Amino acid sequence: MSTYINTEIKPFNATAYHNGKFVQVSDADLKGKWSVVFFYPADFTFVCPTELGDLADNYAEFKKLGVEIYSVSTDTHFTHKAWHDTSDTIQKIQYPMIGDPTGAITRNFGVMIEEAGLADRGTFVIDPQGIIQIVEINAGGIGRDALELLRKVKAAQYVASHPGEVCPAKWQEGDATLAPSLDLVGKI
Repeated sequence: MSTYINTEIKPFNATAYHNGKFVQVSDADLKGKWSVVFFYPADFTFVCPTELGDLADNYAEFKKLGVEIYSVSTDTHFTHKAWHDTSDTIQKIQYPMIGDPTGAITRNFGVMIEEAGLADRGTFVIDPQGIIQIVEINAGGIGRDALELLRKVKAAQYVASHPGEVCPAKWQEGDATLAPSLDLVGKI
């Protein structure tokens, strides 16, 4: 898999279930703000609702940072609505749930499991210019953590707004950063 870091997202158009309505979403909607595109294998499964519920529980924190979340699976927007209507966990979701039944978006981001027709657990953080800044792909049985994703988004936003600084491991908002230079080589 070639790297997607620092590449522009590819064009797409899709239908999402969002706040009780079917809405159109395209790559243009991701530009102009920070976005998280959160791929998962399928509705009505096991690990997926725990991840989407965790994102829903932390959605307000992402919104405070100006970040929109888009969940994507190869299910249809109709299936997303049915899942939303029948699951207490999924009913908490306020972010758009994109249907990708053709797999076009999933393939654009390189997370299609071709033999299954499902998405890997792929997370992409996209800056306001539409450039991918973070990529994380987990095996199907390994759920993701919204608070860790939130930490990474804060780090990406910090680095974007503070040229010449980088965030070390376990960096939290307010912690010291590093300014890479010859003076630091071999001293960390």
